[in-house]
Amino acid sequence: MTGHPAGPPARVAVLGGTGWVGRHVCAELTRAGAEILVVARRPVPSLAGHPFVPLDLAGAPTAELRSLLADFGTTAVVNATDAANATDGWTVGEPALTRLNVDLVERLVAAAAGLPRRIRLVHLGTILEYGETPWGTVVAETRPPRPATDYTRSKLAGSSAVLAAARTGAVDAMVLRLTNVCGPHPSPVSLSGRLLRQLTEALRTGEPMTIDVADARRDFVDVRDVADAVALAVASRVTGRAVNIGSGTATDIAAVARLFVAAAGFPAATLRERRRETVSLGGSWTCADNRLAATLLGWRPRHDLRSSLRDMWRLATTA
Repeated sequence: MTGHPAGPPARVAVLGGTGWVGRHVCAELTRAGAEILVVARRPVPSLAGHPFVPLDLAGAPTAELRSLLADFGTTAVVNATDAANATDGWTVGEPALTRLNVDLVERLVAAAAGLPRRIRLVHLGTILEYGETPWGTVVAETRPPRPATDYTRSKLAGSSAVLAAARTGAVDAMVLRLTNVCGPHPSPVSLSGRLLRQLTEALRTGEPMTIDVADARRDFVDVRDVADAVALAVASRVTGRAVNIGSGTATDIAAVARLFVAAAGFPAATLRERRRETVSLGGSWTCADNRLAATLLGWRPRHDLRSSLRDMWRLATTA
């Protein structure tokens, strides 16, 4: 399906723009020449150069969202909100997940559809919407989603609302289903954020960095590559499609920790692994087929896992 002609829209509202992914999205869209409106509960210093609207998005009514988009002259909106970014996705209750991952998305779709001229909507979903997948499976967009947790069901419901509206012509929109995000300035509740915090603490105390690792493999994609995919999606003609954004490689969690310690420049003895079962939102294996992103958006990951972890440590220790 096609919508807008190609070319970056001039004025983009980024909901959840102060979050980990949102900040990188704002930076990439700015480099692409867009004017950015950041919408979130609280401002952050790194985005001080952009217009900012303080708003509790979980409770914002449709009319307020529509006015916000209209007043800015918005030509595209990116929904980078996610209830898991605020805590950890495991401990958030179902009502809170529904408010941000479903209700907000439905109100945003209604707000965009009610504007006098059509705008572009890019919604960030998750690879976990497909549910648990057998080891060795490379998940393509043709796989029927079967989420099994409150979090993944709420994310699928939000993505489905966007896709349904796009397919009826109510909005011009697409969904990007992200794998595990890694890279600079991570969210503290992400695996990358936990690794960064644990290594910092180990160096402070002189004790080994102890991590709990399960028998699991994940697909990791650098946050800067995610931002690049968002910018391409904003400028794309594609509508009514969900597209996987991932590296296409599944990496053992323990190997990620070892790679991080080595990329940070420390010996293997810095790390102590403790094998135990851990809670997962999407099973023990994730690996995305990213070929559709290359076909529809011209997107490919540019940062490998080692360089992503190295840059994460370098920027955290030189900031």
